Amino acid sequence: MTTYTAPTASTPRSRFRTVATTVAGNFIEYFDWLIFGLYAPILAQHFFPGGSPLTAVLGVFSAYAAGMFFRPLGGILAGRLADRRGRRVALLLSITLMGGGSLVIGLLPAYASIGVAAPILLFLARAAQGLSAGGEWPAAVSYLMELAPRSRRCLYGSYFAVSSAAGGLAAAMLGLGLGAFFGAGAMAQWAWRVPFLVGAALSGVLLLLRRQLAESEPFARARRTRPRAGLRRLLREHPRAVGVAALFVAGLTINTTTWTTVAPALAQTRLHADPAVVYAAVSASIALAMLVQIPFGLLADRIGVLPMLTASLLGFAVAGPFALAAMAPSLGRLVLCMGTGLVLMACLTSVMPKLMAALFPVELRASGLGLPHGIANSLAGGLTPFIATYLAGHGRFGWYLGLLVVAAALAWVAGWIAVRRMSDESADPVADPAPRGELVAAARDA
Repeated sequence: MTTYTAPTASTPRSRFRTVATTVAGNFIEYFDWLIFGLYAPILAQHFFPGGSPLTAVLGVFSAYAAGMFFRPLGGILAGRLADRRGRRVALLLSITLMGGGSLVIGLLPAYASIGVAAPILLFLARAAQGLSAGGEWPAAVSYLMELAPRSRRCLYGSYFAVSSAAGGLAAAMLGLGLGAFFGAGAMAQWAWRVPFLVGAALSGVLLLLRRQLAESEPFARARRTRPRAGLRRLLREHPRAVGVAALFVAGLTINTTTWTTVAPALAQTRLHADPAVVYAAVSASIALAMLVQIPFGLLADRIGVLPMLTASLLGFAVAGPFALAAMAPSLGRLVLCMGTGLVLMACLTSVMPKLMAALFPVELRASGLGLPHGIANSLAGGLTPFIATYLAGHGRFGWYLGLLVVAAALAWVAGWIAVRRMSDESADPVADPAPRGELVAAARDA
């Protein structure tokens, strides 16, 4: 029988290295995801036949949706792999697929050169990245929540949001820098490929680093003592938890996609904002979200999950639609719009990993996270840009603003159910409440 080593680090430096290697995949995923959204107008010109600009952009967003639609399969396959073979194996597979998809997009010839093969290969590359994204998050969350001290689980969960924001910020800053260096003409012709190739290179580096990760001790113990994991057992024993997790992720994903993908695209296509201004606004908004994320994680560890969920719901219901409706092509108005949404998102992302990980036992955790996370992302995240673009193009954007409020409300309801479940299942090591003394010490030491 294979002997596993717990990923508990003996020094702060080695602990930091383990955590950074775990959440770095999230950085690369969101780097690639936001790059695709930011360059949607340029990709439409290269990989889809000439015609209406709106039709071409919808074609690119359909490729975006294709990546989302493969998330459930990635969540199922990688989750099953993580629950049977280990978190480390699943993390290695996911980063390989993500980097391979980025490499294909970065080297893919245009429609003018290879015809219909261009959009087909684009769809396949996005499918590989969808498989990767479907498996990356559940494996990484399972691993890190099994590593984190009880008193710091929301803080550790916030690292995922920080890495996501950092990936988006890096994508926006790179787009801004390349645009300033090469100019709009070169960006439209060839320089847009550079960020995708950068993503592929980062994936290769992370693949080497993840080979050194040790396995999770709770998983190793569960593997020896508990029944064999499987999708059938998950659905038979935990159907309610799967539904709650899917509902929570759907509400969160609709809002996340709105502020990171829909808003920048609409600013360029509807408001005719300068791409450089849009990239600067995205960068400033993501930086703002990064600044509040760690404090929000510490706050959530101290006051609990439900107050953070409630603050997010009230913010999205009151401020979110108004901020989006007031979007204008100026830098200040764009930062106001996107920054409002991303700061409100930080309330949710500070508690999401702990909340969802606590819904499932160790031996089913990665599968339990991967299946609903993939399904919700494929439907909500994949269709959101398409629906927003369609409604905006037909003068019905008000309907979309109402959808955002409903999505936030659904996330709150699911979160409330999950909080009750956590309080009822204190035997789960991820759901264990932390003593007040540990919370105070964690806040002081962080």
